[in-house]
Amino acid sequence: MNQIWRYFRVTDYSPAAVIALSFLLTIFIGTILLSLPIAHVGDLRFIDALFFATSATTVTGLGVADTASTFTLFGEIVLMFLMQFGGIGLMTFSVAILVILKKKISLKQRLFIRDSYNQPAVGGMVRLTRSILIFVFTVQAIAFVLLTFHWSQRFSLGEASYLAAFHVISAFNNAGFSLFPDNLIGFQQDPFTLLLISSLFIIGGIGFIVVLEVFQKKRFRDWSLHTKLMIYGTLILNGVAMILFFLLEFRNPQTLASLSAVDQWANAYFAAVTPRTAGFNTLDYSQITDSSLMLTLLLMFIGGGTASTASGIKLTTFIVLFLATLAFFRNDEEPFIFGRTIKKEVVMRSFAITVISMFTIGLLFFFVTISEKLDFDPLLFEVVSAFGTVGLSMGVTAGLSDAGKLLICIGMFIGRIGPLTLFFLLARPKDRHFRYAYDQVYTG
Repeated sequence: MNQIWRYFRVTDYSPAAVIALSFLLTIFIGTILLSLPIAHVGDLRFIDALFFATSATTVTGLGVADTASTFTLFGEIVLMFLMQFGGIGLMTFSVAILVILKKKISLKQRLFIRDSYNQPAVGGMVRLTRSILIFVFTVQAIAFVLLTFHWSQRFSLGEASYLAAFHVISAFNNAGFSLFPDNLIGFQQDPFTLLLISSLFIIGGIGFIVVLEVFQKKRFRDWSLHTKLMIYGTLILNGVAMILFFLLEFRNPQTLASLSAVDQWANAYFAAVTPRTAGFNTLDYSQITDSSLMLTLLLMFIGGGTASTASGIKLTTFIVLFLATLAFFRNDEEPFIFGRTIKKEVVMRSFAITVISMFTIGLLFFFVTISEKLDFDPLLFEVVSAFGTVGLSMGVTAGLSDAGKLLICIGMFIGRIGPLTLFFLLARPKDRHFRYAYDQVYTG
């Protein structure tokens, strides 16, 4: 570990580049481990091992084969470690190990953590890391106990414990991997499981900084604007999406029509929140209506919160663009909400992230349509799901060619590091001390 950090100290890599390299290193190690004979049943091609390692590290959940029947116990444990590292961040774990070993944390290492969680200053990074890890493992431990107790009514205690551990890690880290062949479709009429799993990936996807601030500051007026936007935005978006899913699917015999009213609402709620990069599914997405498909694509593109286990352009980015549009129609110079004004730099950054994300999805989709001879909708769904590190699929993942699998891997990697490093890698300010003259451009 010290040798790794010594290497980082003598190089001129930016913190954003190191974060990206940490994901690549984890994917490489995961691919090697999953390729070992003791990790899988039968033959597992290298490209498939790479796909699973990338999917687990980027906490996506897409798989080219059934997880339980493909991997041994060792392979499944490797997937759990990859999901945990990928969700919380290898940099966070590295600093935690140095703290445990009572090693000094350098300024550059603090910069890595600051950039991982989009913090404005380097002060308190070690304390923040400690708080995040305590929170993560406390929540996971509580959920593990609850899910083990509940599933012990369906499975033996030992099996229930192992299944609970795997799904708790997968859910909290927004990975979406499941050891059940049909994911969570078999739990359509189990509201407790759906509520617990969804609570985990909502907590993991809302952002560690937001959750810690809510616990530390009990009064709404003391919350930062970011926390207010995330809490209100999550409640409103999830509520509206749930109602829309119910209205669009409750008459669909392939999805909700055969369920009771309570189970219809429970599954509509789950379908509304899982595209926010969780990836678990209780519905067959190849059978949903076109309207629900469009809604799911939008939710996958938006994603979760900054400094969380989720990806996408992030909910706050979407809200800032929405508020900026309102400000334009109101003829306001800058957007504002909750008595606070949002800086123009934030608006520009949100706009840049959205445009680059749309361009990346479009470019990936273009190449995937060249490599794959499949229908338009499933391929678009697959690409957006990969970029948003969601893990939902319309059933085409296993049928992808090697080139298609590699393109999806690239999409998952870019999607995972994008929200963390896009601004630092692509939008670094220039030391320009002059401004060009204004001129007119006609738009609209």
